[in-house]
Amino acid sequence: MTSTDSAQTPAKAPAKDPWDLPDVSGLVVGVLGGTGPQGKGLAYRLAKAGQKVIIGSRAADRAQAAAGELGHGIEGADNAECARRSDIVIVAVPWEGHAKTLESLRAELAGKLVVDCVNPLGFDKKGAYALKPEEGSAAEQAAALLPDARVTAAFHHLSAVLLQDPEIEQIDTDVMVLGEARDDVEIVQALAGRIPGMRGVFAGRLRNAHQVESLVANLISVNRRYKAHAGLRVTDV
Repeated sequence: MTSTDSAQTPAKAPAKDPWDLPDVSGLVVGVLGGTGPQGKGLAYRLAKAGQKVIIGSRAADRAQAAAGELGHGIEGADNAECARRSDIVIVAVPWEGHAKTLESLRAELAGKLVVDCVNPLGFDKKGAYALKPEEGSAAEQAAALLPDARVTAAFHHLSAVLLQDPEIEQIDTDVMVLGEARDDVEIVQALAGRIPGMRGVFAGRLRNAHQVESLVANLISVNRRYKAHAGLRVTDV
């Protein structure tokens, strides 16, 4: 290689620090299914951390009542208004209503960053077990139903009991975040990090969401055996 060739070779850009996450404090977060245990808990924790939060429900009055109980400036609205007014929309509806809810909000969720935290589970005498949606996972079903949204997956392994307990200051857990676009994943990681004790960790693309959703069945077994509210920590990261 000549000196001229060497001079024209561009320097390699330094690798991006994976923990250099964006400031999300000014974003409005909507929680569909915000009157249920997990949605309500997430809304409470994020609002307590200073995030602007809107709870969504099929009935606006029900959402407004839940928002009034939680305080911290949380608002309540019907699902469509919640989706329209939010920058990030967390989907925390029951699995049975997942597809129908998202189909009905396709227009309102277009262009939005959607965070699916739904766990497709069944229950029998042996306990909880994972279901396999036709699309592969709840998150992949969301992506198929919302082609104009930016779908990610996160917040699956959180205890609703701990989230809603005002006596607990920190939630000791990591949040597995999955998605196709790095910028979107990092926004969700940063959002998780707003809650004291939590950390968002990239865990792959949406095709890997099924095993993350399924792991909740294992955590339910852990909790029943040990009378606990187990979370997850990723080591050496």
